[in-house]
Amino acid sequence: MNLDTNGPGRLAKAPENFLDPAAIRQVMAGRRDFLRRAFVAAGAAGATAAVATRVQAASAAALGDGDPAVLELPAHTRGLGQPVVTDGYGKPSQYEANVQRRQSPGLTQTAQSSVSFAPLQSMFGIVTPSGLHFERHHQGWWDVDPSKHRLMVNGSDPALLRKPQVFTMDELMRLPSVSRFHFIECGANTGMEWGNVAVPTCQYSHGMLSCSEFTGVPLRAVLDMCGVDLRKARFVLAEGADGSSMTRTIPMEMVENGEVLLAYGQNGEMLRPENGYPLRLVVPGVQGVSWVKYLRRIEVGDKPYGTKDEVLHYIDLMPDGRHRQYTSIQECKSVITTPSGGQVLLDKGFYSISGLAWSGRGAVKRVDVSVDGGRNWRSARLESPVMSKCLTRFNLDWVWDGRPALVQSRAMDDTGYVQPSYRQLRAVRGSRSIYHNNAIQTWLVQESGEVKNVQLS
Repeated sequence: MNLDTNGPGRLAKAPENFLDPAAIRQVMAGRRDFLRRAFVAAGAAGATAAVATRVQAASAAALGDGDPAVLELPAHTRGLGQPVVTDGYGKPSQYEANVQRRQSPGLTQTAQSSVSFAPLQSMFGIVTPSGLHFERHHQGWWDVDPSKHRLMVNGSDPALLRKPQVFTMDELMRLPSVSRFHFIECGANTGMEWGNVAVPTCQYSHGMLSCSEFTGVPLRAVLDMCGVDLRKARFVLAEGADGSSMTRTIPMEMVENGEVLLAYGQNGEMLRPENGYPLRLVVPGVQGVSWVKYLRRIEVGDKPYGTKDEVLHYIDLMPDGRHRQYTSIQECKSVITTPSGGQVLLDKGFYSISGLAWSGRGAVKRVDVSVDGGRNWRSARLESPVMSKCLTRFNLDWVWDGRPALVQSRAMDDTGYVQPSYRQLRAVRGSRSIYHNNAIQTWLVQESGEVKNVQLS
């Protein structure tokens, strides 16, 4: 690969924490104008930092005495480092302390029923570290004692399941397990952007998205142990043990192929409490609300259950006033994470445009990237591995000439589905919805190098 990397191509990171505690209280009290003003202030701070960096670089060049970071041996090269196992469980570097999950103030009325967003713009590859995995809770999270947790498997009718059983965690974990990589995305991801631009950075626009290696037992295997009649039992009800009593209907055809897991492992260790420890359901390709956490019961039935979180919530408002129900599949989608909102391009020159693509119907087949608002497209490189219902990392070489650029990505999956523009999506769905916004994201790179979230009409 021949790259013209003579240009500096330096990038200032996006501001992560844009509101102080006093401003958060104002937002929670209904003063949402604080959000927009805080975003502007955070962007201005980023621009100031960019100018300061340019000045420092110019000063160093003027001295002409070389780079002290090269010429002078630092303390860590001359001294003895920290002992082994200073921390029994490793932690990130102190210099990465700003890379955190963050809550969007004012999004919900209580912190127990809320969301935290993963810092997509600060991550690499496709795997989300467990400590940065996005959260969605309906009544807070719990650290459940696994020795006391039970999973009940029963049928709505005795004819559907011959041998109902109750499993302990030990009994589940002794069964043959599988490990698979899958993305999980909240159905409301990018939901604040339906009407217009609402948030400044990739973390807040697309951060209800994560990807992990999940380990567990296929639900199909456990149902077979319980004597399920697959000719009659065509739906599954999953019930959680938290205070919201989350219950969701899963079509049996999703279970029969072995993809749906009773998962206890994530990224090589047990699930984190915020992610459903000690047991959760993994339903690849389906919106995150169906991945029931603190899973306590599986019931098989012969029709959809019509629970509160699938007939009143997580439904799609259509332009004619009707609602669509049971629209669980997360359609093909992508987002560029570098450059993205809040970041600053400090110099003209070479950059690697990078982002993530995913589809709830299969594998990503292709991602195109445009730097002129969709007039012209180039095919991006897909980094391996490319797996079904999993995040795929893509990148494209780009030399920024200092002029404004409208940067977009457009994904296509192996079913032939192509990610729509906002115009195409709104022609079918209108602009007053919340869920399942998979429209093309646009970032405006300004002449100053600052990157803004914009939408094209």
